[in-house]
Amino acid sequence: MYPLTTSVSAPPRPARLPAAEPVLRPRPAAVRRAAAGGSPHPLGGRIDVTGPQAAQLRTAVAAVQRICPDFAPAQLLRRGGRTALLIGTSGRSPAVAKCLLDHSPAWTERFRREIAAYRTFVRQRPPVRVPRLIAADPDSCVLVMERMPGRVVTPQRHPLQAPTRSDVRTALSAYSRINAWRPPAGVFEAPIDYPERISRYHELGLLTDRDRDDLHKLLRGLSHIQGQFCHGDALLSNVLLSPAGPSLVDWEHAGWYLPGYDLAVLWSVLGDDPTSRRQISQQAQSIGPDARYAFLVNLMLVLTREIRTYETAVQRTMRATGPAVPGTAEAGEEQRLLLRRLHDDCGRARKAVRAAVGTR
Repeated sequence: MYPLTTSVSAPPRPARLPAAEPVLRPRPAAVRRAAAGGSPHPLGGRIDVTGPQAAQLRTAVAAVQRICPDFAPAQLLRRGGRTALLIGTSGRSPAVAKCLLDHSPAWTERFRREIAAYRTFVRQRPPVRVPRLIAADPDSCVLVMERMPGRVVTPQRHPLQAPTRSDVRTALSAYSRINAWRPPAGVFEAPIDYPERISRYHELGLLTDRDRDDLHKLLRGLSHIQGQFCHGDALLSNVLLSPAGPSLVDWEHAGWYLPGYDLAVLWSVLGDDPTSRRQISQQAQSIGPDARYAFLVNLMLVLTREIRTYETAVQRTMRATGPAVPGTAEAGEEQRLLLRRLHDDCGRARKAVRAAVGTR
């Protein structure tokens, strides 16, 4: 009824140009193995024990080895602002250790939810492959798990180029199987308070008065429907593909949502793939009017969150010393193009929400 299938008006995003040389340089041998297909994941670089991050990384490694003494770190796969991901071995098995660096209450709670999810998966296996839990400590926010084989569908949150149709179908199928799963009652929570989220975005100026009123009207009509179990962060970067089938990682947002939340996340990041968007939209709306309305509420909130995230990123880039940091100008332009596309998408979702309110 509201397919949201028109093409994006923003111009194609340019390919990412090389930025400044990273502090953590890839090992040449590791790079050669990854290029030859001998490594299940591309390796991010050596653990730098002399740079400004050294003390923090040593603390993270020590925390991992306290709960898993046989974990031998090999490389730093990824380090974000709030977590570090170390790859290595536990005994003879490949393993990944995830350590929280930002111990603020919100991120601590999110990390503990992820640990609870993996502990649940030990007792109740989900219908897709997930990493096996090796060790975890909610107090120090450390998680050690099996390192899954396979290649990530795309490393970017918003892919610079549309993934292959086959990869998107596989990812969509995996998330759909999760959405049909009914885990034990009382294990997972509802990560989003929808009325509170709408009010907060309105107070921040991200939603207009009419947006707020329209979304609340749709929510009142959905008060009777049953929640759907969702991964909560249904990105293509959280899907690993291997001959044995897809695996899903990063479960800190898992829980009960309005139906269609995972589909709304996938729709939001596939701006350069209108065909896949059309398929996602049709699947989300195929069950009936309530499913359509729930998908639209989710889509508005997901797109608003993405706009908020990338507006902050653009502001950070603008504050950076452009000429002193190679690639800053190109990265800033890429972020601005993405932000323009997200605003276009949000405008389309807003029209669909208003049409839905008018037909209730």
